[in-house]
Amino acid sequence: MEPILDSTLTCPICELSEKLRMPTDACLFFHECSGCQTLLRPKPGDCCVFCSYGDVPCPPIQQQSDCCTRRGS
Repeated sequence: MEPILDSTLTCPICELSEKLRMPTDACLFFHECSGCQTLLRPKPGDCCVFCSYGDVPCPPIQQQSDCCTRRGS
């Protein structure tokens, strides 16, 4: 099954939601909220900001593979 590539990130500080395209070959460790400029980082145990704050987990997790081992591929 093909992974879903768009996810809506919601800032835990200002609650602004942003629809973003997820990379398929890397983790996104940081994202700056365009509303309040908070630098979002993954929660402990999550591999990326999409897994922590998105409505869809990152493509590697959707495909049940290890997200962080795919960095730089």
